[in-house]
Amino acid sequence: MKKKKIKIVTIGGGSSYTPELIEGFIKRKDELPIKEIWLVDIEEGKEKLEIVGAMAQRMVKAAGLDWKVNLTLDRRKALKGADFVSTQFRVGLLDARIKDERIPLSHGIIGQETNGAGGMFKAFRTIPVILDIIDDMRELCPNAWLVNFTNPSGMVTEAAIKYGGWDRTVGLCNVPINCMFIASETLDVPLEELTFKFAGLNHFHWHRVWDKEGNERTEELIGKLYDPAQKKKPKKDSGVANIKDIKFNYEQVQDLGILPCPYHRYYYITDDMLKDELEEFKKGETRAEVVKRTEAELFELYKDPKLDYKPEQLTKRGGTHYSDAACELIASIFNDKKTTMVVSTKNNGAISDLPYDSIVEVSSIITANGPQPLNWGKFDPAPRGMVQIMKGMEETTISAAVTGNYNKALHAFTINPLVPSGQIAKDLLDEMLLAHKKHLPQFAEKIETLEKNK
Repeated sequence: MKKKKIKIVTIGGGSSYTPELIEGFIKRKDELPIKEIWLVDIEEGKEKLEIVGAMAQRMVKAAGLDWKVNLTLDRRKALKGADFVSTQFRVGLLDARIKDERIPLSHGIIGQETNGAGGMFKAFRTIPVILDIIDDMRELCPNAWLVNFTNPSGMVTEAAIKYGGWDRTVGLCNVPINCMFIASETLDVPLEELTFKFAGLNHFHWHRVWDKEGNERTEELIGKLYDPAQKKKPKKDSGVANIKDIKFNYEQVQDLGILPCPYHRYYYITDDMLKDELEEFKKGETRAEVVKRTEAELFELYKDPKLDYKPEQLTKRGGTHYSDAACELIASIFNDKKTTMVVSTKNNGAISDLPYDSIVEVSSIITANGPQPLNWGKFDPAPRGMVQIMKGMEETTISAAVTGNYNKALHAFTINPLVPSGQIAKDLLDEMLLAHKKHLPQFAEKIETLEKNK
């Protein structure tokens, strides 16, 4: 039976990642009978949308496809009748990320896009917007799947499902894919001959690895990646452009017995990461400032009317494989492929140490009915304690983002291991509320009080 033609909408269509997304759809042209792609952005992103949108149109044309690529600032017009909606937007653009990094660092505290105070503020700005998008989807495309790779992906996905009631939401991240490539390269085993199992939260997962004979290779990989006595050092460790390859303590990872994700550096070797960030902060080279320059260079490339393919420079942007993962997820749902992917989805008992209805990042089989998470079971006490604290922080942050409750926001800051408690937390929270005033309407009453008391 011939499948119907589909409509895909990307919110944040003016993103520098869009060429990778288009490339991913083109690669799957035989799996996805696309009729139209809509790239949506806001007024402030209009110029970027026009530049990257024209490039997307050139890419589709060069591939000999008849897909219609539409560009619009009218979200509702784009959403009408959509089958899949992907989200890759940044509320406040990169200038907001710069504040998320620089303000905490000015207090001598980790400043990072999805971790610590910066990550919580990104959630505060983003969650109300994702809920507005869902309100539109409920009216205009009630059967569409929402594919979210807007960060912090886990919290945004949880808000969409728990508060937005949109069960057809799946969160994505490129970090597990990078971890798989690192394992393959380090073990010198082709990727397709390895089996992986991931469990935890977005940017806070652990994983195990087996080969095609069924032998677990996790302990061997820990040694090859982190044992300082190893003569042959791996080419790369973190695999993520925005995280320095500062080494974990080998003894600690040995005790874990499972592989940490790159972002665990912020929790396992906080002082080392903070020292490195503070040096960059003093030089005006925080990751957000570097990314802003890289993105400006990318858009200059994208303006070239002859460019009709994804340029290699996009890999420097830090989110490589994100968009390709989104395309594979869409193809797997649409075709009921039962591909195994790592996604943010309902726990449903996969991790017994976390609530049944919580959103976790876990290896799942992707079906026409969405992700079916694979059972992980229990964590040992050390990772269990950390993941439970982080889940409590996430839930409190999401509640504060939805309600605008200052007390909950302060409590979320207090729970987060990367934010000192007490007066420091309160001062930092207040300063960041004022700095992000434009994008935090839910906190308007508290912000007005803070302004009066300045």
